Amino acid sequence: MPRPVVAIVCPKEFRFTDDSAAVESPFLGDVADVRTVRLDFNAPVPDAVLAASAIILWHGPLIDAPLIARLRQCRVIIRNGVGYDTVDLGAAAAAGIPVCNVPDYGTEEVADHALALTLALYRQLFPLDAEAKRLGWKIEPQAKMRRLNTQTFGLIGLGRIGTAAALRAKAFGFHVVFYDPYVPSGTHKAVGVTRAGSLDELLATADLVSIHCPSTAETRGMIGARELGLMKPTAFLVNTARGDIVQKAPLFAALRAGRLAGAGLDVVENEPLRTAGEAATPNLICTCHAAFCSPEGLVEMRSTSARIARAAVLGGKVWNRVN
Repeated sequence: MPRPVVAIVCPKEFRFTDDSAAVESPFLGDVADVRTVRLDFNAPVPDAVLAASAIILWHGPLIDAPLIARLRQCRVIIRNGVGYDTVDLGAAAAAGIPVCNVPDYGTEEVADHALALTLALYRQLFPLDAEAKRLGWKIEPQAKMRRLNTQTFGLIGLGRIGTAAALRAKAFGFHVVFYDPYVPSGTHKAVGVTRAGSLDELLATADLVSIHCPSTAETRGMIGARELGLMKPTAFLVNTARGDIVQKAPLFAALRAGRLAGAGLDVVENEPLRTAGEAATPNLICTCHAAFCSPEGLVEMRSTSARIARAAVLGGKVWNRVN
């Protein structure tokens, strides 16, 4: 009998994994053949993936219903990361295939990154850096610099990463408010934060809004022109979650018009930035969908995915199932 195959699928240009599957192989080598498959995003999926017993999926390609129908013996699809919007969960469930994610690997890194963007905006690090390097010391952006303990840090989403960000913001002295209709009553008491009754209330109240929710049919495009209009013109927006939660065009228009004081984005709609005009948007800090990055976090993520794949190949129970 041929050995089961675990296919690790990633974009061709991806640099966060290695063809030898050095992290995954120690968990899988005795029970399966491990193959790294690099694909262009819209390229045909090869037989090594269609015949796999387990698929570990990085950021692409899309695993849609027609592709799921062609999987011959797949026992699990594992999204190597927190988000799972690249997999058709309903089609997988109908086919009896669990879809799992790794929700906890980057908690520290993403929360740290959200606070790094927050501090860069509040302390105006990049304008001050540019001013200093022009050999000027006028401190022109000082009007946007605030004492943090006078500011309200607003969170959309109080899951693992949102909670970690809330605790960090509290440590810096922020008054922390969150909106999340899915967390149980009393959660705010356990974490020591304030709960907003609605998204509109949060947006109108917060001096900085930090997004920590998944990309779903409910959240895609959730922050658009109307929602941005509810925010204070002195407020900042930070997004380290998913780019399509925030509509890019109205956000950039608000920044250009001065209707918002600034934004710190690790993710953008239809990323990466597409034009020189987008890149020149004023009061924008943008990083490269890199908030999750650290050697430690990547090893944790990859080893967790490998352990889930091992359980599936051996016919055991999987965990972190999202469908």
